[in-house]
Amino acid sequence: MNTKKSLYATLEDRLNLKKGLPITPDWSAAPDFMTLIVEHALATQPATIFECSSGLTTLMLARCCQMNGQGHLYSLENGPEYAANTRSYFKRYGLDDYATVIYAPLENMAHNDDEFLWYSPDEIPAHIPAQSIDMVVIDGPPGFIQKNSRYPALPQLFDLLADGCTIFLDDAVREDEKRIVALWLAEYPRLEHQYIDAERGCSILTVSR
Repeated sequence: MNTKKSLYATLEDRLNLKKGLPITPDWSAAPDFMTLIVEHALATQPATIFECSSGLTTLMLARCCQMNGQGHLYSLENGPEYAANTRSYFKRYGLDDYATVIYAPLENMAHNDDEFLWYSPDEIPAHIPAQSIDMVVIDGPPGFIQKNSRYPALPQLFDLLADGCTIFLDDAVREDEKRIVALWLAEYPRLEHQYIDAERGCSILTVSR
């Protein structure tokens, strides 16, 4: 069994997913990244998880909430077909009570004199209290649509992040993601940063208020 298949099998066992993992090449994050977020969610039992872009990670994090007996995941998704696909897996795995996929089309917005396409802020649930999100997973919007595509996540979400909130940025080996992390650290100097040498790179940032 190759390393990827072995990691997927380990995750399947860890989450006790009797129906298996719906792995598809265009929908699935790297298994080492998924292992990082799954182990964190099971160890820290976050009450509120927020995700940018839905997929297999959404299914796994919802299952973590179910195993923890608490917590809810909110996932922004700009592709209506991907949103529908993820929701269908909630039904298949019995996870509807633990996760909400929100269709949020990309909109133009400005940050520090730069223009970005990012998820419509109007779709972020208004009932999420300030400083209440314990964990964030950022795997969208796609990097090919613009430079520093995922930069707006922190400016848009920061007021909702709890003290000690842990942020996982996927694809951190890419130059754009390295630049995004540098910008975030400059603008939010109390953030703590750790880089994990995963298949696609993972930056882990911790909020300190």
